[in-house]
Amino acid sequence: MARQLAKVRDAGPDDAPALLVLWHDLVRRTNVDPVEQARAAIARVAADPDERIIVVEWDCEVIGALQLRRVALGPLTDEMTVLASHLQVLTGHRRQGVGHLLMEAAVAWAEEKDVSYLTGMATGARDTNRFLARLGLAQAGVMRGAPVATVRTRLGSSGRGASGTVSAVRPSGSRHLGQVLASRRTQRRRSSERDPD
Repeated sequence: MARQLAKVRDAGPDDAPALLVLWHDLVRRTNVDPVEQARAAIARVAADPDERIIVVEWDCEVIGALQLRRVALGPLTDEMTVLASHLQVLTGHRRQGVGHLLMEAAVAWAEEKDVSYLTGMATGARDTNRFLARLGLAQAGVMRGAPVATVRTRLGSSGRGASGTVSAVRPSGSRHLGQVLASRRTQRRRSSERDPD
C-alpha cells in the first residue's frame, strides 16, 4: 500500500457494508437489517461532537477503521481522554501502516479537542494489544463484557427486590472478612509461639 495514496476520513453512511465486514465480530444478530442498523449508528456518531468513526480508504476500498470517543478519564475527575477502540485492519493490508494512520488521526483529534491523554482498547486481539503497547500505551486495566442476562443469572436472584432496586448490602461479607483476618492473626500468633527466635 502506498501510504501517500491512503486517505483517512470520517465514516459515512455508505461505509456501512465495509464496516460490517471489518467489525463482523461485533455485529449482533437481530431482526433489524444490519446495514440499516450500521447506517443509523454511523449517523448517530456523526451527530455527536465527542465521538467519531474514522476509516482508511485505499483504492476506493475501506481497509481500516477506528472508533474514537472523548470521555472522562475516571469517575472522579474532569480530565478527559480520547478512547480509541475497535481498531481493525483488513487482513491483506496489515503491517502496511494502516494502524499508524488511524492512530495518527486519533492523536490529531485528541490535540484538536485539547485532550492530553489517549486510551486504547484492544478488543481481544493480541496483535492490536501489542501494536498499542509499541506506541507507548501501557495496560491500564482489563475490560470484560457479557449480556446483562448472563450476569444476572450468575449473580442469582438475591440482591434485587420486586421493584428492581438493589436491596441493602448484607453485612455477611464484612463479617466473613473479619473471620478471615482473625484466623490469620491466630495462625501468626501460634507460629511465633513455636518459633523461639
